Amino acid sequence: MNAPTPELLAAVAAATGHHELRAVTSISGGSISAAWRLASPTGALLLKFADAAAADMFAAEAEGLAAIAATETLRVPAVLGTGVTGAHAWLALEWLDLTAPDEACQRRLGAGLAAMHAHSAARHGWHRDNTIGATPQSNDWCEDWCEFWTRRRLVPQLELAADNGAPARLCSLGDRLLGATASLLGGHEPAASLLHGDLWSGNQAADSAGHPVIFDPAVHYGDRETDLAMTRLFGGFAPAFYDAYEQTWPLPDGWQARVALYQLYHVLNHFNLFGGGYGAQAEQMMAGLLEA
Repeated sequence: MNAPTPELLAAVAAATGHHELRAVTSISGGSISAAWRLASPTGALLLKFADAAAADMFAAEAEGLAAIAATETLRVPAVLGTGVTGAHAWLALEWLDLTAPDEACQRRLGAGLAAMHAHSAARHGWHRDNTIGATPQSNDWCEDWCEFWTRRRLVPQLELAADNGAPARLCSLGDRLLGATASLLGGHEPAASLLHGDLWSGNQAADSAGHPVIFDPAVHYGDRETDLAMTRLFGGFAPAFYDAYEQTWPLPDGWQARVALYQLYHVLNHFNLFGGGYGAQAEQMMAGLLEA
């Protein structure tokens, strides 16, 4: 996507109070929206923008960042404004100079995440739907965790996979797995913790003071083990992160047996977004879960 238009810059300036905005640098790495560093005499900010249809996605992201910020546990970029201008939806965020986290930062992240997870709700879900990557994510409230994970997470991904022409074996394994989730999660009744929801290594960094920052959330309330399972899917988190989490709030016995079931959601989502070898990976994970 091209640089933000003068009309868009004017709207962002009016909403944020940062006037004389100019686009400085395109930020690489985003596959869903364009991202630019904007400069003004009163400071820099990050602008994310996409087609107007993305307005709800940006509004949900803004609410998720605000929910995490309200816990006062981990830093997130402050939301400066969001809206629709012409053909574009946009989200303006505090600009942070981010670097790769060192071991001390990873330790702070682990302790901070455990403290964030201690903020809980009476049910699993959230007051609004959002997205996981570019995929819609249903957060309708559920009293029962197994029902939430099955009906709000696995079923939509498996249905989308079928619509996308998934191999017959993937669909068959998915049907069998849905019948086995009650057994796989039997007796596990976790608290409904506030979750980041998409905590892979690309969504965490260190600020200029070396403190952890998390961003691009898919916030909801659910089993805290799902955030930890995501951190283990693609790597990038140091042993110090897990040690600090365990020291702050140890995971319950049996968490290891649930990791693959929780990671499956993200692998299915990657298959639905990108195809490729993620389908075979999902099949292998489901076969393993059914044989356990």
